[in-house]
Amino acid sequence: MSEDGHAGPMRDQVRLFFDLFKLRIGFAIGLTALAGALAVPGRQAAGAWQIALLVACVIAASASAGAFNQYVERDLDARMGRTRHRAFVTGRLTHGPFWLGVIGLMLALAVCATAVAVNPVAALFVFLGAFFYGVVYTVVLKRRTWMNIVIGGLAGSFAVLAGATSVAPGEVGPVAASLAWVLFLWTPPHFWSLAIAYHDDYRAAGVPMLPVVVGDARAARAVLAGTVVLVFSSFLPLAFGLGPLYAAGAIAGGFLFLRAAARLARDPSRATAMRSFHASLAQLSLLLIGVIADAAWRG
Repeated sequence: MSEDGHAGPMRDQVRLFFDLFKLRIGFAIGLTALAGALAVPGRQAAGAWQIALLVACVIAASASAGAFNQYVERDLDARMGRTRHRAFVTGRLTHGPFWLGVIGLMLALAVCATAVAVNPVAALFVFLGAFFYGVVYTVVLKRRTWMNIVIGGLAGSFAVLAGATSVAPGEVGPVAASLAWVLFLWTPPHFWSLAIAYHDDYRAAGVPMLPVVVGDARAARAVLAGTVVLVFSSFLPLAFGLGPLYAAGAIAGGFLFLRAAARLARDPSRATAMRSFHASLAQLSLLLIGVIADAAWRG
């Protein structure tokens, strides 16, 4: 394959679509929906295949929102070093109605499949997750206010609620609500860490991310404050039935994120900001693994 030149182009195409649909984020959002489903006691209303389908639909909806984000932000992406090689900027993909149709069709199929095979309430949350990221965050808020990622962070919370209502239609119990709250609190310190690292990019693009508005030092203190609230809140699900395996994930992940955020607050540099960003990913992963492991331990 490599000698006749086919492997390289194939690999490039896979990378292009992986980046276009932001599938790293999509898979994390899908895992969040799975955790939401498994965290609900009983889990009698949906079979394993329905939960698997829901996770796939959440990933597809997230992918459509990620592609729409890049479609809308082509002008911003062109002014940022981190994003100037995206497909709509370079012309590898044509910025036109065809891709809008593909994106809209992906979302419609994901929502309809969830409504038919799972239930309409879960389908509503699948739609709201994509809508809040694609429209509320990208179109309405991102260019206007530093609160963009705070409100836009609801997108991740809706994935938890989609998972929970897939197994308990029409009901959002305290476990799911507390996990959704944790996801909502997680997004700002996670993303502000990245925004500190890429402060110059956002300033060049004219995007009012918190570090651009108040400076890196104040933004770093906001990351630490947000992380403290997040870590304390991550223990709320224990009051509603989650057990020791979840607690272990919450403790380990909370320690990692708090330590990195404290170092960022003391020294708001690009290096410490990226360490805080990666620690936030580790914390979320440990929380979700804790939910899933706890569900398996409970049988």
